Amino acid sequence: MKTQIEFAREGIVTPQMAAVAEQEKVSENYVREQVALGTIVIPWNHNRKPQVVGIGKGLATKVNASIGTSSDIVDYTAEVCKAKAAEASGADTLMELSVGGDLDRVRREVIAAVELPVGNVPLYQAFCEAARKYGDPNKLDEEMLFDLIEQQCADGMAFMAVHCGINLYTIERLRRQGYRYGGLVSKGGVSMVAWMMANGKENPLYEKFDRVCAILKKYDTVLSLGNGLRAGAIHDSHDRAMVQELLINCELAELGREMGCQMLVEGPGHMPLDEIETNIRLQKRMSGDAPYYMLGPIASDIAPGYDHITAAIGAAHSSRFGADLICYITPAEHLALPNEQDVIDGVKAAKVAAYIGDMNKYPEKGRERDKQMSKARRDLNWQQQFDLALFPQDAAAIRASRVPEDEKTCTMCGDFCASRGAGELFNKDLRGDKI
Repeated sequence: MKTQIEFAREGIVTPQMAAVAEQEKVSENYVREQVALGTIVIPWNHNRKPQVVGIGKGLATKVNASIGTSSDIVDYTAEVCKAKAAEASGADTLMELSVGGDLDRVRREVIAAVELPVGNVPLYQAFCEAARKYGDPNKLDEEMLFDLIEQQCADGMAFMAVHCGINLYTIERLRRQGYRYGGLVSKGGVSMVAWMMANGKENPLYEKFDRVCAILKKYDTVLSLGNGLRAGAIHDSHDRAMVQELLINCELAELGREMGCQMLVEGPGHMPLDEIETNIRLQKRMSGDAPYYMLGPIASDIAPGYDHITAAIGAAHSSRFGADLICYITPAEHLALPNEQDVIDGVKAAKVAAYIGDMNKYPEKGRERDKQMSKARRDLNWQQQFDLALFPQDAAAIRASRVPEDEKTCTMCGDFCASRGAGELFNKDLRGDKI
C-alpha cells in the first residue's frame, strides 16, 4: 500500500485528503499539494483506518491528549475511560504512553475504545520488556526494538514518536555544557541515552533511520521525531543539546519525506514566551515547513497543580506562530498520574489555547465566531451564546446552577446588567441585530 505522501505526489486525492479539505474548508488540491510537500500530514494506518485528522500548514491547530499506566498505577479500565473522556472533550489525537502492566493489552484496549488516531512511544515498551526479560533495560536487543515497532504499527498506531535525533554527538554537547538545571525529563530519551552509554554504541534509531521509515511507511503511520533531550526547565531552553537534537530531527524529516514517509517534528517542553516564535521559525526553516508538534510548551516552572494553565499560555503563543499540533498538559503534570478529570481539564485548556492561537494566525477567517458571540452577549441571547461556545454544556451548566430572577440577565450583575442597560439607552432590540 502507498502512503498519503506517495499518492499526493502522483496527483491522487485520497478519501483522507478529501475529508481533510471538507473539514478545514480548503480545496482538495491544496491539501494534496501540501501533503506531497510534507507540510501536511494525515495520521493513518492501513490496518485500523482511524478518524481522519489533518495536521499542518493552513489548517486549524490540533490538540493531542496523552494517557497511560505507570509502574505505580495499572488500571486498564481507567485508561479506557480517560481515552473516551479525551475524545469526548475534543482531543484530535491520542497518545497511549503506558509503562506499567500488560502493555500490549492496554494499547489494544485503548485503540478499540476510540475513533481518534492513536500514537505511542515504542521505546517505552522496548525498555520495559528488556528489563523484564533480562533484568536490565540496557540489554535491549536492536532486533527486539525493531520487531516491537513493527508489532505496534500492525496493531494500528496512526503516529509514533520515535527518538531518532539522539546520537553520540548530541550527548557530547550535553556533557560539554555541564549538564542542565532541569536535567533530562523524557523517559524515552533518558533510556536511550543510558543504553548508548552502557553499550558504547550509536542510537540504532538514528543509525538505521531508513529501517524505521520503512516499517512506518508500510502502514502509512506518521513518524513523529521525538525530542528526547527537550528542555524540562525554562533555563535549559535552547541549550546546545536541545538545539542539536532539533537540527538533527529537522534533517531527518527531510530524509523521511524523500523515502515516502509522513513526518512530524516534535518540539520542546519548557520554554519562556519570548523564545517561542524564534523556535518555531527555526524548526520551519530547517525542516522545510514540516508540521510541528509542540509539547506545551510550559511557560513557567513554578505552578505545579496549574500547569495546564502555564502550558495553555505557551500553547496559544505556539499556535499563533505556526505550531500545528499541541500536546495538552494536565493539572497533575509533575505531580501524579492524571485521572479522568485531569484529562478533561487538560484537553479543554489546550483547545482554548489552540483556538486563541488560530484566531491570530488566521485573522481573516478566525474571528467571525467571536464577533457573533459578542452580538449574542450584547443582545442577552443565552441560547446563541451556548451554541457558539467552545464547550456549550459547561457554559449552560454554570448558568443553570445559579439561576437569576430575570432570565435575560445573569447573577453576576442582576438588576445592574450593563448589556440590558446599554441596550435600553441606545434603543437596541435585544432580540435582534441592528448592526
